Amino acid sequence: MLKDVRGSTMTAASAEAVAAYDAVVDGYVGYAVDIPARMAALAVIDPDCPMLHCLQGYFAMLGFKQAAIPAARQAAADTWQKVVAATPREHAHAAALDAWASGGPDRAIEIWNQILATHPHDILAFRLAHFVNFWLGRPDAMLASVLSVEKHWSGAEHGYNAILGCRAFAHEECGYYTEAEAAGREAIRRDPTDLWSAHAVAHVMEMQGRRGEGIAWVEALQANWDGKNNLKHHLWWHRAMFHMERRDFAQVLSLYDNGYRDLGSPLTQAQPDLYIDAQNAASMLFRLGRHGVDVGDRWIELADWAETRIGDCVSGFTLPHWAMALAATGRDDAGRRMLVGMREYAASEAGINGRLVGTLALPICAAVFAHGQRRYADAVAVMRPAIGEMYRLGGSHAQQDVLEQLFLDSALKAGLEADVATAIERAAGRHPVPPERRVGYRHG
Repeated sequence: MLKDVRGSTMTAASAEAVAAYDAVVDGYVGYAVDIPARMAALAVIDPDCPMLHCLQGYFAMLGFKQAAIPAARQAAADTWQKVVAATPREHAHAAALDAWASGGPDRAIEIWNQILATHPHDILAFRLAHFVNFWLGRPDAMLASVLSVEKHWSGAEHGYNAILGCRAFAHEECGYYTEAEAAGREAIRRDPTDLWSAHAVAHVMEMQGRRGEGIAWVEALQANWDGKNNLKHHLWWHRAMFHMERRDFAQVLSLYDNGYRDLGSPLTQAQPDLYIDAQNAASMLFRLGRHGVDVGDRWIELADWAETRIGDCVSGFTLPHWAMALAATGRDDAGRRMLVGMREYAASEAGINGRLVGTLALPICAAVFAHGQRRYADAVAVMRPAIGEMYRLGGSHAQQDVLEQLFLDSALKAGLEADVATAIERAAGRHPVPPERRVGYRHG
């Protein structure tokens, strides 16, 4: 039994293996792009390390892709075999992976929280709980986790920046912008490469309408992002959102091609088959379309990928974005097949995700297709029952806003004044910046 860099006892063959494990975890919380190489190094040094197999499963699940779930389940089975003589904490990680891969992300969160109750320095459990809570629309749980764990940490401890970054983002999503910005700026002062903290501060500026500062914030930090993964594309998406609010549509498209979609080098470009990259691209193209901007053939690539993902409902929040791509390219048959696949998934999946897909993602996607077919009143009617709870699909306030705009645009074009008023009232209540100061809401 050895201890990792944060003092948790773990099962490993040598101190070298523990160091390799620490490098993987550091890479995960630091959004490093070379995680596969770090994992390969750990596998060579200690192929029987229980947490190696658990990490393989966790990383498979983090892709939010149906095709990866068999690998995650196999990793869970392998982990159970390896933890026979391991620590209770490692047993708990095996149970969390098993639950998540079996359709119980909410149960996985419970187990991670149990780990943190006795091992508050387990940054892996903390960061996974933060992440999965976010994609289940639970900012309150994100904040509660931060507040319960951070008191056990000091600024001198390895990995503290990850605590600061999560503190920043959790406070921002709960509307505590002063606390969020302070934590995020402190994290960047300590480590200018910290993407999650840079992202949290960008969110604060988005919610407060500080567009010039937001553009400058991203521009000043982006030179530090070599070796970072796809989250840097999401930060360029945030910069594009600031330009969108200034109606600088040419810059939004330029950033699409060279930033958040990044059509340049295959080594650095975004992955349109990855949930967050698909969300970035589709949500911005939809917004641009509302303002009559010609986006060329940019929808086609996304629609092609969307067709390959019909029936894959692991990421409920991504589904409306795939639907937007199909609707924008007139692929009505694919849209019908997508809705059928979602109904079948909701009927067969007993866990929380099946319920969220059936009650929220399905009507929203139906609204996307109705909107695309100019059946605007139908779009409003099918979406209306879902708008009050669609936050439960996950995503930030900034990301969810494209769904709010979908409802507003449909109501405006259908001439449904009461629903237009509802949309504007929701925007005023959910966003600190008044609707009249936001480009997507000035129609109202």
